[in-house]
Amino acid sequence: MKLYLTPGSCTTGIHILLEELDLVFEAHLVNLMAGDQHQAEYLALNPKATIPTLVRNDGTALTEFQAIAYWLARTYPKAKLLPGDADGDAKAIELMDYAVGTLHGQGFARIFTTEKFTPNPADHDAVKAQGLDIVNKGFAILNQLLPAEGYALGTFSIADAALFYVEFWADKTGVTLPENCLKHYRLMLSRPVVKRVLMEEGYRVD
Repeated sequence: MKLYLTPGSCTTGIHILLEELDLVFEAHLVNLMAGDQHQAEYLALNPKATIPTLVRNDGTALTEFQAIAYWLARTYPKAKLLPGDADGDAKAIELMDYAVGTLHGQGFARIFTTEKFTPNPADHDAVKAQGLDIVNKGFAILNQLLPAEGYALGTFSIADAALFYVEFWADKTGVTLPENCLKHYRLMLSRPVVKRVLMEEGYRVD
């Protein structure tokens, strides 16, 4: 398989899941700042020009964080990356969607890609402030949903990979994580695979 990734991005979560499953795959770097996602070769795989993209063994491409994570969990059920019951699986998807759709898509996106939300540079500070507000409110909500100890759903799941990458962004941008989110982030950082992935992506792991 081939994973098209950008170090330190949402693709880090998928990178973690692939490593957790001990799967053999090729890592292909996508330089977003250079516009790699708009190159014809990449658009042939993912016309949305987004990351991540996972090209599977049959040559077909799968996009969107939640879809890739769900496919990995269902394709390799022995790893138990989903709880396995309807309520538990729905909870995992609920947490993933909130992390990816709201904290990432509505919050951090306004902070990292401000120009996409307004053509007027004079409005950039207001847009970033709005993004930060969404992020802080989002983590406050997640803090209520997370247990005081342990992983989001008791054992490690695809939801933890999604939560981790937005927690990682918070850490790198100076956003204060509330108590349960911080405990979850530290728990993830202690996981050997997470340490290895961060090192592979060029981040120092203390």
